[in-house]
Amino acid sequence: MEKLQFGNITLTWLKGGVTNLDGGAMFGVVPKPLWSKKYPSNDNNQIQLTTDPILVQTEGRNILIESGLGKGKFSDKQKRNYGVEAETEIDESLEKLGLSVNDIDTVIMTHLHFDHASGLTKLENNQLQSVFPNAKIMTTSTEWNEMRKPNIRSQNTYWKENWEPIQEQVITFEDEIVITDSIKMVHTGGHSDGHAIIIMEQNGEVLIHMGDIMATHAHANALWVMAYDDYPMNSVYQKQTWMEYGLKRDAIYTFYHDALYRAVKFDSDGKEIVYSIKRSNK
Repeated sequence: MEKLQFGNITLTWLKGGVTNLDGGAMFGVVPKPLWSKKYPSNDNNQIQLTTDPILVQTEGRNILIESGLGKGKFSDKQKRNYGVEAETEIDESLEKLGLSVNDIDTVIMTHLHFDHASGLTKLENNQLQSVFPNAKIMTTSTEWNEMRKPNIRSQNTYWKENWEPIQEQVITFEDEIVITDSIKMVHTGGHSDGHAIIIMEQNGEVLIHMGDIMATHAHANALWVMAYDDYPMNSVYQKQTWMEYGLKRDAIYTFYHDALYRAVKFDSDGKEIVYSIKRSNK
């Protein structure tokens, strides 16, 4: 498991699953000859995407960013459609660190699409239960409301089995919420109306987790947004805003979906990677 030390914060990437989604959908209107130079695809035009939660340990707390795909949540048809090649191994990942799901005190959700939220619940004794029973689960009020009452476009990605068992654990916010003295969440919208990003700042250093506004390192260009984005122009605006903020501060950017990189720093133009932590396939 890859780690990143950021001041007194330790980030560890856990195994949350692997999907393969259509490259055209992931890069929207960007022509394949352009995006394929930055991110490889298979013969079916699919790109590999991880769904790996990040364990954040600081001040005696165990905080999780996202929850992974979960186990046994997908039908054979869904596995085929979403190119699922591996499901969650959160229990095994935490065990290697001397922890269990019971030790997670907070789960930070950038949004609640199935590929981020399916790991929040599990089926046990024919009943859906919370995977992290002792955790507070943070998301925006906008996202939480749409999760429970999706529209005709979003109903395929907001699943009731991912929210019904955990609704008593959920804490929502409007614009911004402080998680610790060094960590906060900021509501951006864009990919979904309730999407949020995570900002960590210590001693003048900055780390930004952009969620699905910048799902991979190849999405750094502000105009390279997904066809999956509900509000693409808002994604463009928010990416411009937070890339400008981060590049001025030599920020580290971390990823949940990137199958190649866990974290990167860009040059001042945001075009070249000058520092990285690569994902291991082990």
